[in-house]
Amino acid sequence: MDKQELIEGIREINKSATPEFLASFSEENLRAYLDHLMEADVEEEVAITD
Repeated sequence: MDKQELIEGIREINKSATPEFLASFSEENLRAYLDHLMEADVEEEVAITD
């Protein structure tokens, strides 16, 4: 994923994050944040189904 794709992925989960704000971070940081958001999203779904 390039930086723009990472930003789009983050915004799908965290709609309050603006593209301008996210653009200030490196691709590495954006990738780590997107990974974190996806893990939290999965954990939330598991908790709901338990």
